[in-house]
Amino acid sequence: QQSSAVEVLSHRMIWSLVFLSGILLIQQRQAEVGTLLKSPRRVGMLLVSATLLTCNWGLYIYGVNSDRVVETSLGYFINPLVSVLLGFIFLRERLHRGQQLAVVLAAVGVGYFVWQLGTVPWIALGLALTFAFYGLVRKVVAVAPMVGLAVETLMITPLALALVGYWQATGVGNFGTTLLLSLLFVGAGVMTSMPLLWFNNAAKRLRLSTLGFFQYLAPSLQLILGVFLYQESFTPTHAVTFGFIWTALLLYSTTSLLQRQT
Repeated sequence: QQSSAVEVLSHRMIWSLVFLSGILLIQQRQAEVGTLLKSPRRVGMLLVSATLLTCNWGLYIYGVNSDRVVETSLGYFINPLVSVLLGFIFLRERLHRGQQLAVVLAAVGVGYFVWQLGTVPWIALGLALTFAFYGLVRKVVAVAPMVGLAVETLMITPLALALVGYWQATGVGNFGTTLLLSLLFVGAGVMTSMPLLWFNNAAKRLRLSTLGFFQYLAPSLQLILGVFLYQESFTPTHAVTFGFIWTALLLYSTTSLLQRQT
């Protein structure tokens, strides 16, 4: 029996918190969490980022469960370009002409997809927007990456625990049905936390626009898995859309490299 996206998301939150709490205990950094919780402004910002993260995780799990892995990869291809745009709008990060053209090309690719298929790729756009705004919030809030992520998961975990408890009590929960499935639930938290910790560390050290363009490796792998492992369709419309976005990524990367050399 396939677990629902909400159940997977709930366990992802719970076990992420367990994993992060264990690391903080080992490193004896509990005081940092206490200090952070005394700052209403930072807690409020992290509540916003926690909500964005929850929406992003939920959308991704739903996309995978509904056999739309290719569309999820499209979302994470668009995401770097949204990060570039947000960096320009909110952080006044300067965009050179080639970088501006890259954003336009990505927008054209998405527009072509909507025009050809007559439907908005809402999973892709939702993933791109939620994670780009998450990166923006985490860049501007003054908090250590691991502590911030622990507090984010702490905020959502009570709801996740209530849902899991209800499902287990009513016999519809999947945790504990088999050892393998239970281990997968636990492992989801660990496998989720590590990339986010690295992402948040990078967000503190890099321009938001630069950070965005390091993120195209993951969607490339998602696309390969969707097409070759899960046998999802890859139509000419997909090819044109991805072509525009890949061209945009190449243009932005080349422009950035040339700017560093001058």
